[in-house]
Amino acid sequence: QVQLVESGGGLVQAGGSLRLSCTASGSILSINAMGWFRQAPGKQRDMVAIATSGGSTYYADSVKGRFTISRDNAKNTMYLQMNSLKPDDTAVYYCNLNYDGQNSWGQGTQVTVSS
Repeated sequence: QVQLVESGGGLVQAGGSLRLSCTASGSILSINAMGWFRQAPGKQRDMVAIATSGGSTYYADSVKGRFTISRDNAKNTMYLQMNSLKPDDTAVYYCNLNYDGQNSWGQGTQVTVSS
């Protein structure tokens, strides 16, 4: 089974940047889509960014123009570049991979943005 391991979270000041990484291990034949989601305390898990195998990308309105989703196939890794961070971005961020008819989640990484 594929495992997703996340890294890159931490504490940053408002206006700062972070890059989250999600590395996959295991056998993957075909990736359909990848994405990043986040969940703040007491709130539901919401979509942040999604990239499909067809090249389409989708971003939550709250992060458009600030966040960028990307991948490096050679490293089996997806990224979320987060710029101009705001306190409202504080949440646990989860990576997600849809592949071979399956869906896997990372363990989550905490992002805290101070004012």
